[in-house]
Amino acid sequence: MSSNILIVDLFAGPGGLGEGFSSFSDSGRRPFKLAASVERDASAHKTLTLRAFFRQFDRAPDEYYDYVRSGEPELRQELFRQFKAESEAAEAETLGGPRTLGDEKHHKEIVRRVKRATRYHDGPRVVIGGPPCQAYSVVGRARNKGIDGYTPETDGRHFLYKEYLEILDEVQPEVFVMENVRGILSAKIHGKLIFDAILKDLKNPGKVVGDLQGSEYEIFSLVAPLPEADALGDRSYSSSADYLIRAEEYGVPQTRHRVILLGVRRDVLKRQSPSVVLPEVGPGLTTQDAIGDLPQLRSGLTKVANTFDAWRENLRQAADAVRRELLAKGYDLPEGFPLNGTESSELSQGGNFVSSTSKDAGLIESNPLENWFSDPRLHGCLNHNARSHMPADIFRYLFASSFAMLNSGASPTAKDFPESLVPAHRNWKSGHFVDRFKVQARTRTPSTVTSHIAKDGHYFIHYDPSQCRSLTVREAARIQTFPDNYYFEGNRTEQYVQVGNAVPPLLARKIAGVVYDLLRS
Repeated sequence: MSSNILIVDLFAGPGGLGEGFSSFSDSGRRPFKLAASVERDASAHKTLTLRAFFRQFDRAPDEYYDYVRSGEPELRQELFRQFKAESEAAEAETLGGPRTLGDEKHHKEIVRRVKRATRYHDGPRVVIGGPPCQAYSVVGRARNKGIDGYTPETDGRHFLYKEYLEILDEVQPEVFVMENVRGILSAKIHGKLIFDAILKDLKNPGKVVGDLQGSEYEIFSLVAPLPEADALGDRSYSSSADYLIRAEEYGVPQTRHRVILLGVRRDVLKRQSPSVVLPEVGPGLTTQDAIGDLPQLRSGLTKVANTFDAWRENLRQAADAVRRELLAKGYDLPEGFPLNGTESSELSQGGNFVSSTSKDAGLIESNPLENWFSDPRLHGCLNHNARSHMPADIFRYLFASSFAMLNSGASPTAKDFPESLVPAHRNWKSGHFVDRFKVQARTRTPSTVTSHIAKDGHYFIHYDPSQCRSLTVREAARIQTFPDNYYFEGNRTEQYVQVGNAVPPLLARKIAGVVYDLLRS
């Protein structure tokens, strides 16, 4: 295939899907080129633009590394001024600023820019992206039930996929990839499953937006073989769950289950019968595989003075309390068990950049994802700043991580917490908070990273009791398979949201391989 395959990335977030496609290579050549990326959130858009700038180079300039290590806005401005052609190309790719599909002020400009980016391209085109998922997610739907007067029929977020349809009709891609949460399979409007309506609309997007000459598509699963046609020629999958990808089965260190649809234009199908099933990798990778080589950090304190001495004294008290409770429960604490916290006494809370030590460098040899993550030009770790926690939560985190070490990685449930460590929640014993504190165990596959990690770290406790903290943005990004030189802009809360909402780039790269083989053949 001689020409580039142009990509239009909708609802792009920080660019996980786009990163996967753009990083795919065939015999050293990268066939996918991002023509346009659309994102509404300002901090995610800033991340997206910086990564688009990074991709303009075969070898990023030293000044890029100077900026991401410092995070100083002035250095970013100087970087973009110094490499003007590349920065202008990056800004054109991300449409010159945050833009919202469906918004009256932005929509025409988005369509105009997408047209301009793809109009004269005579090679294949691919549209990727997933409409925002808050209306479909199980958690989001539970939250909506508590809102007086809420009805799904009047929630416009249910219908954002129709903006996706309009761009499909405009670009007429040979292939599209659409991602969303598994809750989309069970969400209902007027008592009917919305997923069935989405599948129907995606098969003929032109009809939905009023273009009777638009292309038609077949929708494929990436994990289930295409069934044989029945007597009527129907080749429908047996269940909507056939569209569900379990990321841990495809080399991603995370139990992330998402619906991903592959649409192929019917005229492309006339030329072939595609094989589009992703090859499984095998047993899931562990938290140790994902983050075990990163620099060790300690937590900090909130509600009190966040000094080193205060933190160390709080940890000492926590260690004494947790040791007493575990012994009372009948646990034997082996020699060297990391409850005293002395190993952490010299650790920092990290920061925008943490330089690697020789100790950290030695650990990376056991990391099966080293070639994907690492960039030797970094000389350290970006976005690796540990949160501060309330003193009482330090006690609970230490108990939870110690409990997991003694129970083959299993996190304590509400019934396992001693009374002295029970939070002051009225509903603690109601059953709704049974797994309020969850350790990302060293030898288990990490849980799904979601945007909720921005609110608190209780569900993302580091497995090492001596660090006694929740995961950093970089650790969450590792679990999501973002390369280490991928820099997240914005404040820490905004960075967590970006990471939690993204598609794992390594999974996207494998999907890109399927799309490339389909188009090439």
